Amino acid sequence: MEKYDIVIVGAGPGGLTAGIYAGRQGTKNLILDKGLAGGIGREVPQMENYPGFDNISGLELVEKMKEQAIKNCDLHENENVSEIIKNDDEYRFTIKTDKDSYLSKTVILATGSSHRELNAKGEDEFKGKGVSYCATCDGFFFQGRDIIMVGGGNSALQEALYLNNLGANVTLVHRRDEFRAQKHLQDQIHEEGINVIYNAVVEEIKGDMLVESVVLKDTQTGELTDLPISGIFISVGYIPHTELADQLGVDLDESGHIIIDKEQKTNVDYVYAIGDVCVGLKQWVVACGEGAVAATSAYHDLKK
Repeated sequence: MEKYDIVIVGAGPGGLTAGIYAGRQGTKNLILDKGLAGGIGREVPQMENYPGFDNISGLELVEKMKEQAIKNCDLHENENVSEIIKNDDEYRFTIKTDKDSYLSKTVILATGSSHRELNAKGEDEFKGKGVSYCATCDGFFFQGRDIIMVGGGNSALQEALYLNNLGANVTLVHRRDEFRAQKHLQDQIHEEGINVIYNAVVEEIKGDMLVESVVLKDTQTGELTDLPISGIFISVGYIPHTELADQLGVDLDESGHIIIDKEQKTNVDYVYAIGDVCVGLKQWVVACGEGAVAATSAYHDLKK
């Protein structure tokens, strides 16, 4: 088995940054990802708050970061980590994947998260048939059509604006009476004249072969409304991927996120965690900062 100083599980923004920092410190490092580098960050239609860029898509930024990372470490995409086993020697961990096994002195968990579902009736039935969790992936197919975006955070409003710019007729549906998103995004929604339905949840998604309507339930009155649409985009949060953390005995909080200290250390020695899988603010720039801290922490611990 090939041996490494640091193995990073996950090639999102945090994982790629950790790889860059680890490599520049002179350690031997490997990044493993079950899919393509960037993860769900590839789906971000545009960012206006990443330092150094007035406006950049997630995919474009991922490619820039990936190009930089592979100069500093090994990167294996489409290689899923199935198990991490603790060892009683210098190479403290055996990392097993669907393709190979590796030994490492330290592990950085950058396993990210996945889209949270509504669990509404008809949601599973119409996935890929009008139900989508990715505006940049599927938005093109809904030009000139009536759609709804469900959610009230930054991602939901960013994607609603993106879909509106593509030419879709967007209505935002939010279960509360105000958004959680940043004020500048809320201002853009109003400036673009995007329709908003507050205090409503999706009760059911209906159609024949494709989505044709949704049933909305008023959270205050309980009234049901049948709204004709061609598509529903869902952005209601994320579920952290903590299966590997559970295997290692890493502590989680009540919401299922990994608990870390200011050096990105977990309760398990030589195991660090970064990005959306951790407690804290879910932002690209935060994940990058955490990646730099984790790689540096691992380096110092290896030198002790």
